[in-house]
Amino acid sequence: MSLKAVLFDMDGVIVDTEPLHRKAYFNMFKDLGIEVSEDLYTSFTGYSTKKVSTTLIEKYNLDQSHEDLTNRKRVYFKDYFYHDAGFDLIPGVRKLIEHYYENGIQLIIASSASMATINMVFEKFGLEKYFNGKISGAELKESKPHPEVFLLAAEMAGEPLENCMVIEDSTNGILAAHRAHIFCAAYKSEHSVNQDYTLANITVSDYSELELDKISTYFK
Repeated sequence: MSLKAVLFDMDGVIVDTEPLHRKAYFNMFKDLGIEVSEDLYTSFTGYSTKKVSTTLIEKYNLDQSHEDLTNRKRVYFKDYFYHDAGFDLIPGVRKLIEHYYENGIQLIIASSASMATINMVFEKFGLEKYFNGKISGAELKESKPHPEVFLLAAEMAGEPLENCMVIEDSTNGILAAHRAHIFCAAYKSEHSVNQDYTLANITVSDYSELELDKISTYFK
């Protein structure tokens, strides 16, 4: 057994889009005339926009479709994505991606974000050449914490589960990796608020801790 593929979440792991999503969502909440508590908003971490929209429609008995809510939120998000001066890659993640790439590790994106958002991030930061594949949970039947996205990512990599590692930052993502029976490294950043890392195999706060010489002991 050895590490052959790394399955990356995107939001909070490669880029910190959470502040952008937060602004976009709360603009949408204001448009809809609904009050969303911090606890409820935090529970959405790792959800696709479709799942958040469906949850809001059910909870607040809204007349709009999930497509209406999703499109409204994405208009706000896209504006922040291109115009927010503070938006950048998570510190150290480009070096880690290059490290894996140079050592022949397959890299797959397994994110709850829409494929449009994944492609926007890849284009903005020049990540396309490093990754072997991309999976958007927004296009799947089930969202995290369901394990589907990670099982499909491992299948895309063509590797058995024991040769894969997930990098996640959210409670729902970590639970999804756990349910998929894939080794999970939780990345704990200053932006990871109220997330539960209990089910992660290891927890790190600096990406240098995930370089191959540091984690090889887990894949022997």
